[in-house]
Amino acid sequence: MNTPKITPSHPEQSRLDQQFDFIREIDKEKFIGRQTYLTGAARKENDAEHAWHMALMTILLSEYSNEPIDVLKTVTMLLIHDIVEIDAGDTYAYDEAAKATQSEREEKAAERIFGLLPKDQGQRLRKLWEEFEERKTPEARFARTMDNVQPIMLNAATDGKAWEEHQVKLSQILKRNERTAEGSEELWDYSRKNFIEPNLKKGRIIADREL
Repeated sequence: MNTPKITPSHPEQSRLDQQFDFIREIDKEKFIGRQTYLTGAARKENDAEHAWHMALMTILLSEYSNEPIDVLKTVTMLLIHDIVEIDAGDTYAYDEAAKATQSEREEKAAERIFGLLPKDQGQRLRKLWEEFEERKTPEARFARTMDNVQPIMLNAATDGKAWEEHQVKLSQILKRNERTAEGSEELWDYSRKNFIEPNLKKGRIIADREL
């Protein structure tokens, strides 16, 4: 059976040209720094490291999802969800001013970056990115849980270093994680008891309310 030939969305380029344009472009994700320290606290992680870590976490922890999920779909969602930060930059979870413009910056970035791909692939990845943002499917809900639990785990592994540096309050952490349990009640409960509570007791997190 012959595979049908797909016409490139940019006639002057072959399909493979477009795919490698995208592949080269996303290498820039390795240069997008985040505020979360790696274990050992020698330096902060970048977006590509963050995505790889969550992808493997999903493979290992998918059994704790509240609902059955398509693991490959969830992993793909996590691997692409921060690609827009190549243009938009990383928005720190507790930077309210930056968060006010985040959606506009990221929508514009998604249009350009996914637009580098052949139309069929670009549309597929763009839809997955939008699905992650909308949080309406089991895969998106679990992916968002991973996106929240991973930095909490690293913050705890570094003795609350970033939390202390930014003078993060418990109310801020709980506000950011108010929907984390939608993907996995068990993983949120574990994170709260094993990652947040100990750092609260140590004073790494400002106790401005009850846990």
